[in-house]
Amino acid sequence: MKTINGAKLKQMIISGTNNLYNHYPEIDALNVFPVPDGDTGTNMNLTMASGAKEIQNRNDEDIFAIAKSFSRGLLMGARGNSGVILSQIFRGFAQALEGKASIGVQELSDAFMNGKDVAYKAVMRPVEGTILTVIREAATALHDNVSEISSIERAFEVLIGEAYASLERTPDLLPVLKQVGVVDSGAAGLIKILEGFQSALKGKIIEKQTASAFEESSDLNKVSQELLYCTEFILRLANEEETDKKSFLESRFLSWLNTHGNSVVLSHEENLVKVHIHSLKPGEILNFAQQYGEFLKVKVENITEQHTKLIDDNQEKTINNKQEEKEYAIIAVAVGDGIEKMFKELRVDYIVSGGQTMNPATEDFVKAIKECNAKNIFILPNNSNIILSASQAADVCGEKVVKVIPSKSIPQGLVACMMFNPEATVDENYKEMLDALENVITGQVTFAVKDTVISGIEIKKGQFMGMRNNKEIVCCYEDKFSAARELIESMLDEMSSIVTIIYGEDVSEEAMNSFVDNLKVAHSDLDFDVRKGNQPVYSFIIGVE
Repeated sequence: MKTINGAKLKQMIISGTNNLYNHYPEIDALNVFPVPDGDTGTNMNLTMASGAKEIQNRNDEDIFAIAKSFSRGLLMGARGNSGVILSQIFRGFAQALEGKASIGVQELSDAFMNGKDVAYKAVMRPVEGTILTVIREAATALHDNVSEISSIERAFEVLIGEAYASLERTPDLLPVLKQVGVVDSGAAGLIKILEGFQSALKGKIIEKQTASAFEESSDLNKVSQELLYCTEFILRLANEEETDKKSFLESRFLSWLNTHGNSVVLSHEENLVKVHIHSLKPGEILNFAQQYGEFLKVKVENITEQHTKLIDDNQEKTINNKQEEKEYAIIAVAVGDGIEKMFKELRVDYIVSGGQTMNPATEDFVKAIKECNAKNIFILPNNSNIILSASQAADVCGEKVVKVIPSKSIPQGLVACMMFNPEATVDENYKEMLDALENVITGQVTFAVKDTVISGIEIKKGQFMGMRNNKEIVCCYEDKFSAARELIESMLDEMSSIVTIIYGEDVSEEAMNSFVDNLKVAHSDLDFDVRKGNQPVYSFIIGVE
């Protein structure tokens, strides 16, 4: 065909969204680091679902109307770095179509070139060997050959052909990809979208699969259509006299949980079992667990919608009553009631729920900004994969002064909060909070989700890894405390004075006290600030100043 209009673009978008949905667990599996937050595919899937939702009930023939609506949905639903970059690609794509009812090959090429340009501009330090490289090389190949292309179908053959070749070259540009033996996950996700576009052009709109190879082990492929729940419980195991209950075998119990959800954390001490899991069917999880004992505590929360919440009910009433704007507000991303309390004590007004395993969307930050009812707002993402979403929200809310402090961890966010001075100017606060990020080294301990070898360290699924500054893996042990000890030792130098340890919901207070007592004996010259964060997934979050 020579041209496409809005109706055809709508079919292409739906097909691309469905194709990504059918394959996004494969994209997640490409993530280099074996941590529970390897969620590139999930973030891209939820971002595309948000964009597709905007156009599903539109019947415009005008291609710009469809592209603009799709772009708006992507923008507000963007999650994680991959989702934000994807939204920027199609933001530029839509901008190039303004005033056009239909487009031919030349206009299609111009749209992808503009998408590439806008995406690059959105990232402060573009990294080659990623989704950015693939969209640049694919769009450029189409642009360079456009004079010889006579149909939209042929244009997509050129575009996707170069995208595949570029994807295969990503390990040559990013050594860590070559080391682990994978291609870039965000780039692979983009290609799945383009494949769906191409299929619709050929007359076959890809449908969502009711099951896939990955769905045999997890129902989480349905996340974009159904609600995802964070389910947590403490189970007291049955004794031998309770014949109506099954005997508990930890490996079997854990195996079942891993096939019915993700982000699984299990802690077993004597006759108590503590579990954290993300799943579609919390009732099914609880029914299974109750075969082995009785619940002491159960908590189920809907995390798909990423509902943000005010820390203080009185503050919520103030906002709802639309009282006069205050001068300052601080928004922080956090999960775990202990961590939320720590931020509240440091003047944080609004918590955006999220972090390692479920990144908030741009829309969540937009809502928080609007509800804070302040003239000047600081946002602390506290995760490197959330900074772009927060920055995108700041751009959307241009009528307010919104400053994103690019904190990459909870310890960085807490130290930045300590530097906030309500009597200082916006620029003074921004500089002090930004400078504070440099004064803290962050460490984290979590479990590995797959077998791999990184930087010479052999990692086995289920073992505990000590990571410094987010992605530098220092050690890997069967025991979380051994990992924490070696990690802390690697973070200390002659300038270290304070060690903050925030322990998660899988660590008991008694075990923590014993661990810290030993650390104090070995390092009597250091101050240890130990807090119960109750965070899932990460057993320890450590800051050294």
